[in-house]
Amino acid sequence: MLVSDFHYYPLDFKRPSGTSRGILTKKEAWIVRIWDEQNPEIKGIGECSIIRGLSSDDRENYEDKIHEVCQNIDKIENYFISDLTEWPSLYFGFEMALRDLRNGGKRLLFDSDFTNNEAQIPINGLVWMGDKAYMQQQVQEKIDTGFNCIKLKIGAINFDEELSIIQSIREKFSAKEIEIRVDANGAFHPDDAINKLKALADFDIHSIEQPIKAGNWEAMAELCKITPLPIALDEELIGIYKLEDKIELIRQIQPQYIILKPSLVGGFKGSQEWIDIANKNAIPWWATSALESNIGLNAIAQWVYTLNNPMPQGLGTGQLFTNNIESPLEVTEGHLIYNQSKKWDLNEQLEA
Repeated sequence: MLVSDFHYYPLDFKRPSGTSRGILTKKEAWIVRIWDEQNPEIKGIGECSIIRGLSSDDRENYEDKIHEVCQNIDKIENYFISDLTEWPSLYFGFEMALRDLRNGGKRLLFDSDFTNNEAQIPINGLVWMGDKAYMQQQVQEKIDTGFNCIKLKIGAINFDEELSIIQSIREKFSAKEIEIRVDANGAFHPDDAINKLKALADFDIHSIEQPIKAGNWEAMAELCKITPLPIALDEELIGIYKLEDKIELIRQIQPQYIILKPSLVGGFKGSQEWIDIANKNAIPWWATSALESNIGLNAIAQWVYTLNNPMPQGLGTGQLFTNNIESPLEVTEGHLIYNQSKKWDLNEQLEA
C-alpha cells in the first residue's frame, strides 16, 4: 500500500529578481514523498511549486489539496485522470514522485546519456530585470562563463535603455556568436507592441516570449501574423486544460514557437500534449523551469533530454537560491550536466 506526505519548502532568492510582474524574493514549494509501506526506505520525491499571480492553481486551498491527495495516494491514478488536471503543479509533483519511486527512489527518473554524464543539455543564460548597469553586468557574466544563448527579461525599465543593452551585445557579438532571446512577460500594450517588435528586430533577436498579456488570442494572432520577430507563447498556455482547447489555441494564434513549463502546464503529460500539437503544426518548442528547486529542475532536465530537442533550454535556474537542495546538476560553459560524482543532499526533514 502506498503512503505519502509533504513538507513546505520555500526557496529564498540570493538576490531579489525582477520581472515585469514585480520583484521575486521567495519561491513557494512543497516537497512530496511517496513510498510503499512494505518498503519505506525507498521514497519517490517530487516538487509542487507555484509562482504567485501566475500559476493557474495559485489558490487559497493549495496546501489542503496536497494534503488531500497524500491522504488518498492509493487513488493517485484517479486523481491524474480527473481532479489534478486543473492543478498542474500538483499533477507534476505527484507524477514526478511516483516516477521516482518506480525507478528506485534515486532521483533518476529517465535513464539516458545525460544522467550517465555522457551528454550535456545546452541552456540559455538568464538575465533578470534591473537597472541598466546591473543588467549589463549580468550579460557580461553570462558571456564570460561560456553562454552563447542569453535570455533577457524586458518590459520593466525604460524600453530605450533595454534596447541599448541589446545593442551593446550586438556591437561585440553577432547573432551567430550570441543568440539573444527576450521575455516581455506580457508587458507590451497591444497597440504599441508591433513598434517595439520592429525595434527589437533590428538586433537579430532569436525570439520574444509573450509580448502581450495572455488571453487576447485575436491580438496575439495578429501580432504573430505580421511580426518581424519570432514570437514564443509562454503564459498563453497556462490554464488551458482540455486537449481541444489546446488545439484551438494553436490553430488560432499560429505562433512561431511555444515554451513549456511543466509546473504550469500539467507535468510531463500536459507538456507532451502541447508538443504533439506543436509538432503537427511545424511549430518548434523548448522547455524551461518555473523556478523550481533542484528536485523539479532535475525532473525537467532528465525528461527534456529524452526528447532530442537541440535548442538551448531554459534550465539554468539552479543557482538562484540560498537554500536549494544540493544535487548532481551543474552548469558549465552554457550547458547543464549531471555530475555523478556529486550526491543528492536532502536535508533531514526530507529524508526522515
